[in-house]
Amino acid sequence: MIGASPGIKRVAVLFGGISAEREVSLATGRQVIAALRTAGYEVLAIEVGADLGAVIAALTPAPDAVFNALHGRFGEDGTIQGVLDYMGIPYTHSGVRASAMAMDKSVAKAAFAAAGLPLAQHRIVPRDELAEADPLPRPYVLKPVNEGSSVGVHIIRHGDNRRADIARDWPFGDTVMAEEYIPGRELTVAVLDGRALAVTEIRSDGFYDYTAKYAEGGSRHDVPARVTQEITARAKDVAVAAHHALGCRGASRADFRYDDETDRLVLLEVNTQPGLTPTSLVPEQAAYCGIDFPALCAWMVEHAACRV
Repeated sequence: MIGASPGIKRVAVLFGGISAEREVSLATGRQVIAALRTAGYEVLAIEVGADLGAVIAALTPAPDAVFNALHGRFGEDGTIQGVLDYMGIPYTHSGVRASAMAMDKSVAKAAFAAAGLPLAQHRIVPRDELAEADPLPRPYVLKPVNEGSSVGVHIIRHGDNRRADIARDWPFGDTVMAEEYIPGRELTVAVLDGRALAVTEIRSDGFYDYTAKYAEGGSRHDVPARVTQEITARAKDVAVAAHHALGCRGASRADFRYDDETDRLVLLEVNTQPGLTPTSLVPEQAAYCGIDFPALCAWMVEHAACRV
């Protein structure tokens, strides 16, 4: 089992934050703090709020490394990564550029398209245009450009009359990501620094939304997914290629839709700060591969670095 190394002894865990995913981050942080202590590290728990100065003060004197357990805006979009780079403190997960690219769905999809990865039809739509007309043939999905954990996601089906109301009340800026709806199965692949762990199929009653992701019993996870070896290999290859296309480091998670009827596998997005809660997918895949949770967290710490 991986544990604390002689070089890294004192680890600060940043968790909480001010994004829409604060509660997820709090849950992740609590799990990580306990796991790192089990692995033998001295842990400094820093619950992050709106006062950046307080965070910087808490990181002074500097720990040996920071475990970034923040989610959402400011935590996984390159913001806190830039602060830590400026302070010269090694941190887990991806650096500024990869984090910013992954968080902006339009930029991420451009990188994936340039790498030749399979994507759904999509476009960025101004709110006022969305209020007037469908941006794509129905059914389609509406997503915030800069949020994660399925926050603010809506599926617009035939006969659905919510489009104008959604556009009017949209709280995530002046633009919306519209994406072709892909029927079929929800698959996900965890990547640890270029190695795909496994393929999980996510089974939920309806759309795999925020509640399904994080509530106990909100969804069921089949590890490994009950798909063919060919689809397993294809999903793993695309996940690793997407990880490299963004320049990710440490852990990432690629999410897919797979349509059995057409044999179509579509990459939806890459999460550079995947959840580490009791119901999260990456720890499940790691456990399937024989890596327990303290060892997984220790691996992330031992691969911490300053990087852009």
